[in-house]
Amino acid sequence: MPTMWSDPSLVLDPPQLLAEVTDSAARLVAAAVALDDAELRAPSTLAGWSREQVITHLAGAAEAYLRLLALARTGVEPTRRADDATPVGALRDGAGRPAAALVGELRDRLDRLAEDAAAMPADRWGNLVTALAGWRHPAWFTLYRCWRELETHHVDLDLGYRPADWPEAYVRWALPDTLAALAAREFPVGEVTAVDLGRRWTLAPSGLVVSGSGHALLGWLAGRTGGAALVSDAPLPEPPSWPLPPFPGWN
Repeated sequence: MPTMWSDPSLVLDPPQLLAEVTDSAARLVAAAVALDDAELRAPSTLAGWSREQVITHLAGAAEAYLRLLALARTGVEPTRRADDATPVGALRDGAGRPAAALVGELRDRLDRLAEDAAAMPADRWGNLVTALAGWRHPAWFTLYRCWRELETHHVDLDLGYRPADWPEAYVRWALPDTLAALAAREFPVGEVTAVDLGRRWTLAPSGLVVSGSGHALLGWLAGRTGGAALVSDAPLPEPPSWPLPPFPGWN
């Protein structure tokens, strides 16, 4: 997401971004496809969610992103079932399905998403679409949203993938994007330094000062680590529920 918070040299164009999303999807599916039915129904690290629910959620998100790309391409939103619009309906539909079927559906939707994104006319990427939560963004931001879903929920599946395993390109985008969203909501942190990335961000004129690796900072801000690896001059506040709408918003 190109903003004053981002390093302009690291902003990816849609083909580059799609390559990152495709790689992320391949890693997650390769890990999930090995699950048997019992392992699929085991708890994830996301409180109150099983692995089955996380994968079902990912499949539903991929379907939503497919609709947004179709809307950007044609100007007409595809027809959908009423249940598709609700997370509860999507999770209910995934309950009790065999692991192979559920993971296969996720793989198929991610493959379709990659195909549709690759075929998107270049002049349609700037078209505005509306997220289910009601905020609008350009079609190209759909790929960033998918990348964030895949990387974060891969961690939630508790299959050995950790925030430390996130690609550096992902952290270089997602950390400033998250900080910008938090600053817009007056998160009680003044300054953040990613020592390994050579980046420093000022969120407010005063407030807590925190530093650490980009991976550790993003893991904390995304609610996936406790922040023990970070250095701060006061106790770390609890981040708000993830994910937040991006900043700036698009109208």
